[in-house]
Amino acid sequence: MTHVYRPRIAVIGRFAESTSALRYRAVVNARALLEAVWNAGGDPFTLLPVGDVMWGERLGGFDGILLPGGGDIDPARYTKDARVESVYDVDTIQDTADLKSADYALESGMAVLAICRGLHVVNVARGGTLIQDLPVTHHNLLHDVTIERGAERFGFTENTVRASCYHHQGLDRLGQGIDAVARAADGVVEAVTIDAAGWAVGVQWHPEDTAAEDPQQAGLFEEFVRQSRRAHQIA
Repeated sequence: MTHVYRPRIAVIGRFAESTSALRYRAVVNARALLEAVWNAGGDPFTLLPVGDVMWGERLGGFDGILLPGGGDIDPARYTKDARVESVYDVDTIQDTADLKSADYALESGMAVLAICRGLHVVNVARGGTLIQDLPVTHHNLLHDVTIERGAERFGFTENTVRASCYHHQGLDRLGQGIDAVARAADGVVEAVTIDAAGWAVGVQWHPEDTAAEDPQQAGLFEEFVRQSRRAHQIA
């Protein structure tokens, strides 16, 4: 039987104040997200968010990085405006870990998949800004998104995909090297390509929600894993 290498995927963990199984505070990732990476052929590892660290050393041996959804970035990182009341779960260590790891990954040639908050992280890391609270939130929203160009870069075989959204913020001014290739009907950016040393894309929705039954969403993870495997071969 031919052995197929499973690329090692770093998934930055998310702080949780409580989890019933562990009783106390925890570092977590969505099971559906990790399973989507595994089912696509990758091997996901949850990393503890830490502040001051050499990310080049820490991410050595990983082929791809996934920046998942989570709470909000501290608005002070991208605007001088006051923080709006709806901003939640701001954590300095989480922000620092996400932004620094994204900076390194985009410059190193690792494959990068940014999802929801992860997309916001990449945009802020590249000097962009966020809408702190959308006029109409995209909570529990399932809707069609049309990729205007480059659908194949995401691993999609169709230009229109069914997206599962859960967010109250969105991209405002785009950061350097970030190109919006899909928007919702209300103008919210839904997908971007990212100018980086390796393959890098971001989506505003949560592909892990429906990847188990939707070939298009599964295809995004498969392309991410394929590009991570390619990064391993080049390194």
